[in-house]
Amino acid sequence: MEWIGILALSFVTALSGALMPGPMLTVTLTEGTRAGHRAGLLIILGHALLEFGLVVLLLLGAKEFLQDARVSAGIGVIGGFVLGWMALGMLRSLPKLTLETGPTGAPAGGRLVWKGALVSAANPYWSLWWATIGLSMLLVATELGWMGAVVFFIGHISADLLWYVLVAEAVWKGRRLMSDRIYRGMIGACAIFLLVLGAGFIRYGVIRWSGGSGDGLAVEATTTQRAAERGSAGMTVGM
Repeated sequence: MEWIGILALSFVTALSGALMPGPMLTVTLTEGTRAGHRAGLLIILGHALLEFGLVVLLLLGAKEFLQDARVSAGIGVIGGFVLGWMALGMLRSLPKLTLETGPTGAPAGGRLVWKGALVSAANPYWSLWWATIGLSMLLVATELGWMGAVVFFIGHISADLLWYVLVAEAVWKGRRLMSDRIYRGMIGACAIFLLVLGAGFIRYGVIRWSGGSGDGLAVEATTTQRAAERGSAGMTVGM
């Protein structure tokens, strides 16, 4: 029963974060129109690989490093510029976008995996969530040994996988109800959202660096997919 409890708690907590809008959801919506459920699978694969590495680092004692104000500030500023760069690329591609091919046809699998990892790493609330709430839950799970941590991670990733694959497939199926104009409008809106989110991350980083908490900027802390995206329940509102 303890295993089931850990699995269920991990799944529900992760799902509550994944359901909130953030950069991961935005990228999934964008790529889902071109690759369907495959986009969701590969984006989450990239996210899962990065998250697995972070979990290992936390178990090895990286909590203090990730909670350092300068580290989270740096992640915020760099991540904000990365999201801005992605958004500008989406805006530049708008004139060429069609529902037949997207910007350049079906996206390469490696690029989708890379995007999943990139949008996770770009979100400062993702690493902060894992250094606080995520680590607390992880430590409880490890009371059952290393298998407890494995079960926790499986439950966590399963929630992401379920939600983002469903979203990507739903967008793919809905293509037939869209015109190219509506499609471009959706991608443009996603790009603007990423720009605003990136600006919020940069502002958060500047405030953290100057000594503030930046808590009021947890615009989509759940966006961390956990913070949800990846901070859901704990970081204030937001992957």
